[in-house]
Amino acid sequence: MKKITVNQELCDGCLDCQNSCESIHVASRITILEYDSSYYPILCQQCEDAPCVQICPTEAMAKDGVNSDRCIGCGLCSMVCPFGAITITPDVAEKCNRCADREEGPACIKACSKRAIALVDTDNLKAQKQEAYIAKLAGKTKKKNNSFVNVITSGARINKTYE
Repeated sequence: MKKITVNQELCDGCLDCQNSCESIHVASRITILEYDSSYYPILCQQCEDAPCVQICPTEAMAKDGVNSDRCIGCGLCSMVCPFGAITITPDVAEKCNRCADREEGPACIKACSKRAIALVDTDNLKAQKQEAYIAKLAGKTKKKNNSFVNVITSGARINKTYE
């Protein structure tokens, strides 16, 4: 699954992403908030067991978007969203769908001049981090032609230290 991530260290709070999103959609589906001189994004995380989907009385909510023809704008989805990522306009709810309808990809990513926003494949990222962590624990680096990471047990590591 692909998710939009934001590197808070690179974000300078310019709001270009927010403005770009708002120019394409009815309302911005990303909000940047400042807290202690740092900027944090608020956007839909496409929850696996999404509470907004479960509570929607018209079944307009989906994990990855809103069916605007079915949405009545009741606001229940906004109340149960753990991230506060759903905006209610006068007639309909709005939440990030990663600009699934745009060939160019998410507007917020294109608009970010600092490259603080990215679309990442979480399954691939998870596998990379696991391999890197195991390699670090083993005191080894990943070999280019070998996808298997050798793991040294703690007993073998102690014996190696004594030698």
